[in-house]
Amino acid sequence: LSLQQDVIAGFLYAILILVVFHPVVDLIDNFNLTYKYAPLIIISLHLALGIFSFTLDTLGTTFEMSAVEKVEEQLASLRIAKRSAPSEEPAYLLDIDLSRPAQSENSRFVAVSCSNKSIRVYNRETLHFLREYSSHPGILSGVRFAGACDSAVFSACSDGTVKCWDVRSATQKPVQVFSGYPSNVFISFDINCSDLIVCAGTEKVEQDTFLVFWDARGITDCASSAKEPLGVYSESHNDDITKICFHPVEPSLVVSGSTDGLVNVFDINKDNEDDALVSTCNSDSSVSFVGWSGKDYKQVYCLTHDEGFCWWDTAQLDTEEPITLLRVLDARDSVCAENHSLHYLVGGLYHEKAEKLFLVGGASTGDIHLLGCGTDGLSLVGTLCGGHSATVRSFRWNPADESLLTGGEDAQLLLWKPGAVERSLTKKASLKIASSVQKRVRVHSSSLKSRKK
Repeated sequence: LSLQQDVIAGFLYAILILVVFHPVVDLIDNFNLTYKYAPLIIISLHLALGIFSFTLDTLGTTFEMSAVEKVEEQLASLRIAKRSAPSEEPAYLLDIDLSRPAQSENSRFVAVSCSNKSIRVYNRETLHFLREYSSHPGILSGVRFAGACDSAVFSACSDGTVKCWDVRSATQKPVQVFSGYPSNVFISFDINCSDLIVCAGTEKVEQDTFLVFWDARGITDCASSAKEPLGVYSESHNDDITKICFHPVEPSLVVSGSTDGLVNVFDINKDNEDDALVSTCNSDSSVSFVGWSGKDYKQVYCLTHDEGFCWWDTAQLDTEEPITLLRVLDARDSVCAENHSLHYLVGGLYHEKAEKLFLVGGASTGDIHLLGCGTDGLSLVGTLCGGHSATVRSFRWNPADESLLTGGEDAQLLLWKPGAVERSLTKKASLKIASSVQKRVRVHSSSLKSRKK
């Protein structure tokens, strides 16, 4: 059945309940139970109602499966719609973000963090290059747009700052600088969904590793003034903090991942770090990516530098149920891609309509693999070919139009849409670029145990 048929059938069954079964139940209430066939009639009606209820349950399951299958078909049908023009200075595209919906549909941007220590800004629809912001000599890590202000873009810098630029302006000077402490080298960051708090994670220096927090209010009103930190968390990780991700709808919740193998969830509304630590999950490997998933985003997951995947349900923390939904030691061994090997994982995306988590991975040839996540394992949804010619390092899913942006070591920024036909006649070239960013992976200590459930 199609989704439309499912909806129509469900509506007709609801009418049947109101018109037929409800009056019959009222008649039974007034039925003379001394009548010799009354028990048989009542039992028959109960059986009919039971079959009807089972039919509705089956219909609901079919509807749910149809929604998931439709989304998987859309993902598998993604085709190249646009390519960015080649850059004068080719660089790896390490992270991508989209500006949030604004009142004007014309003021939409894509920002890309590059291995040449710059942020590039493109038009979202055409992928035309607009401007570039440089942060020499520091290395930029990550890129994020503010939620309420679609022109404010942030990036963490290895010089111990988080910088914010106004993409409407061509000036290289940031509109706001969030300063850390002298020894800080930031390699990860995020801004919460209310645009009130910026958080950055540091490399380990001697024995110190920090999550540093700032007040992000008034980012466009305090140009040239440096903001000092609100405070730090220093006890929950003991190695490089590689990823930070705030909750999509709860501004006080943040998850962090580290090369120490731990994935920590914090509630920053609490008074101190120990009370703020909601949960600690151990991936037993160096964490490369963290994210939220599930209904109301009660689940957290991580990818590891050795291509592992861990998935936990934090809603079960106060129950006797296990919180681990799935643990895959090496996704390369668990997914069979026909004639296309899976070499690495890039990240994850939670599809709200399908209520399903998907992973994005690929091959060194540039092919992109989309994987579905279930408690029974990972499954291949589709492979996107003919786009990139080298390893894909970044992506961003746009739920508004079901499109996907990808960037890689071939210096290409691609826009994929369901069933699209690429009009550009530019031939894809294989670009070999010397990266200025080395992938930092440390040996994980298997003896490290989680502090909490």
